[in-house]
Amino acid sequence: MMQRRLDGRLAVVTGASRGIGQAVSIALGREGAHVIAIARTVGGLEETDDAIQAVGGSATLVPLDLTDFDALDRLGASIFERWKKLDILIGNAAMLGPLSPLGHLKPEAWKNTLDLNVTANWRLIRSLDPLLKLSDAGRAVFVTSGVGHTPRAYWGGYAVSKAALEMLAQIYAAECVKTRIRVNLVNPGATRTKMRAQAMPGENPETLPTPESLVPLFLSLVDPDCERHGELIDARARV
Repeated sequence: MMQRRLDGRLAVVTGASRGIGQAVSIALGREGAHVIAIARTVGGLEETDDAIQAVGGSATLVPLDLTDFDALDRLGASIFERWKKLDILIGNAAMLGPLSPLGHLKPEAWKNTLDLNVTANWRLIRSLDPLLKLSDAGRAVFVTSGVGHTPRAYWGGYAVSKAALEMLAQIYAAECVKTRIRVNLVNPGATRTKMRAQAMPGENPETLPTPESLVPLFLSLVDPDCERHGELIDARARV
């Protein structure tokens, strides 16, 4: 069998049951990585698993609410016990939260959005950084949004959470400069996902690029030979 570019590598992907997370999970499996696919929905994870197997890959399914922070600590311990290292982390899972004036946001909605979009990623770093350091080429990619650095009225909780995620990832990148870990952020831009449809209900999804169109960028960033580090990459920018 022909050597695949990620043979023997281990990847964690959050939000793996649909959209960008699912597309990236399938691509990682196709390239030979074993995918630890994390999401809340068991049915969606099983669909991802079927698709990964169909392209000759393999996966371990972890039905998990990422705001169960103790479970994220256990995840790191379980990965160490079974595999002794981690090569790839894709921090993709997020929620849109309510779109409303800041003064109208309910405290619980604010907390839920920040817990998933920011704190869960910090807890993942806390749990998985020691494992990424055990890789010969640890790679971490976090998914952000244009509203994380361009204020937009009524997008308060989501925008603030993405701004915080960007700083979190860039600080982590700064702390990893003298290691073999490479950390980057991807802003996918307008993409045909369920979250996009929720945010822009009047938009025709058929006019948008699919999650699969982002796969080459993600694969380039998790490649052991990738030297990009600490970047915020706009996936739709014209080069």
